[in-house]
Amino acid sequence: MPLPDFLIAGVPKAGTTALHAALVRHPGLFLPAVKEPKYFLTDGRPPAAGGPGDVQTYQEHVWRRADYEALFDPAPPGALLGEATPFYLYDPATHERIHALIPDVRLILLLRDPVDRAHSNWTHLWNARLEPEADFLTACRAEEERKTAGWADFWHYISLGRYGRQVQRLFKVFAREQVLLLRYRELKDSPAAALDRVCDFLGVRTGVVSSIPRENVSRHVVEDTRVNAVLRGLLRAGGAFGHRFPVPLRRAARGPLLTMLHRKRGARPVTTPAERAALLPLFADDIALLQDVTGERYDDWLSVDRHAKTSQSLSGP
Repeated sequence: MPLPDFLIAGVPKAGTTALHAALVRHPGLFLPAVKEPKYFLTDGRPPAAGGPGDVQTYQEHVWRRADYEALFDPAPPGALLGEATPFYLYDPATHERIHALIPDVRLILLLRDPVDRAHSNWTHLWNARLEPEADFLTACRAEEERKTAGWADFWHYISLGRYGRQVQRLFKVFAREQVLLLRYRELKDSPAAALDRVCDFLGVRTGVVSSIPRENVSRHVVEDTRVNAVLRGLLRAGGAFGHRFPVPLRRAARGPLLTMLHRKRGARPVTTPAERAALLPLFADDIALLQDVTGERYDDWLSVDRHAKTSQSLSGP
């Protein structure tokens, strides 16, 4: 039965959606239309509860083996099969599940400055009307309480960015040569070179895809106004109760609200030096571990003053 030859396995908010969108245009590769099937995240049915909107997310999991394999049925003969679920790196039990089923799989990891990644994660959930905390640092401080309450992994703003521990565990299960490490900045600043690295790693022809589709570049976020605050509240209510209704009905209800919310957009915020100074101590030891484990340098992530000089960002977890 069809199973993937490669996985885009990490990390959320580091360009995995953009990479997926670029690779689907390569004739030698096949990635299903369903991004993030999340098959390897559980041994069976996903949890039935969690944080805001988590129940609806769990309902989208492709957790049955037959359903997962069916995603790859449309692949043309000879194409390499792959899928993108950026949470696969985070969970060590997931590493074991992947190895048990597809031990020779190739794994692609996109890594992003962990403070910037956390901020983008928070921004994503805030714009999705799910994050209740309007202050980034306050939301980060709530992480342990949210974990205890069973909120899903996407709410783990700090823990998701501790790549050193995650990669170290991954290398205990998979050979180093099965794993490709890329930086978010590589894909953003030099997409052609980054995409050629991926294609070379997978053993397919290079030079075929050289850019990121424009629809996967996000430049703005929703402004904070009184009207938008009301719209956010309505959408958060939908996140809490929407799982009780059929998917088509949920989408029909959300559509007009989203259209109103996105009628006018503001500039994308970036992390401030104060925010970086507050969070960097939480990542410093792990960045050092990542450098030891991979043999690559990530010193630039330790600067308090560094942040993107542009509001443009690759979208997607």
